[in-house]
Amino acid sequence: MVNFNGTLVGATANSLANNRGFLFGDGVFETCKVVNNRILFFEDHYFRLMSSMRILRMEIPMNFTMEFLEQEIQQLLLANEVQQSARVRLTVFRNGGGFYLPETNEVSYLIQASALPNKEYLWHTEHYEVDLFKDFYITKQLLSTIKSTNKAVQITGSIFAKENDLQNCLLLNDSKNVIEALNGNLFMLKERKLTTPPISEGCLNGIMRKQVLAVAKTMDVEVVEEIISPFDLQKADELFVTNVISGIQTISKYRKKDFENQFAKALLSQLNQKFILV
Repeated sequence: MVNFNGTLVGATANSLANNRGFLFGDGVFETCKVVNNRILFFEDHYFRLMSSMRILRMEIPMNFTMEFLEQEIQQLLLANEVQQSARVRLTVFRNGGGFYLPETNEVSYLIQASALPNKEYLWHTEHYEVDLFKDFYITKQLLSTIKSTNKAVQITGSIFAKENDLQNCLLLNDSKNVIEALNGNLFMLKERKLTTPPISEGCLNGIMRKQVLAVAKTMDVEVVEEIISPFDLQKADELFVTNVISGIQTISKYRKKDFENQFAKALLSQLNQKFILV
């Protein structure tokens, strides 16, 4: 028996009681955007998922092919009637048993799908202010680059942002360099030079980060992966955050500095033309 919210129930009757993703954060996930029943960047998502599972020493089932997982997602999209525009989360967690040392490396998976109001990536013009979150730091290691189900830093950072009337926070690594936002990768434009922190700094190996780097290289800017210090932020012309659901979110203010957004707007248009309006 277990006590769940004051009620004694059988342990097997509660799906949380033996779920290692819940008990230990022993899981990984991918968040995908669907447009016209097409999962955007699915090959990139699939290979990042496989890499994350290998890093955590999970046993990858023989049927976990890209075609199999795509079919599983599309069945759910059809059942939920959200094929035209949707957000999909695919979570893989190690099967129950054991404590820190698992009894098995076999996995289970959960797929969720919900409707998104728009197919294309929208241009957001509302005020978007950020500041540094310095209560906790991200370590420069391989585990920091994957999407694990342990997101305590992002959760506490999101609460901090809400408490301080901020729209987002920027995270620091253990060298006190800026590496990303709470919900995506960070890009900085200064004098026609577009910079994003390298993966070696501990930032998420983002799917949209990869697309933005590729598209930006076709535009009239120098594109580099370099360390960004907190002092660099107030010297920037533009700052923006990227993820596969929102596309690009421009930052309008950091502390006393207001930012432009012309390049980000042009970049967003390029992303829509290349990936959405096809």
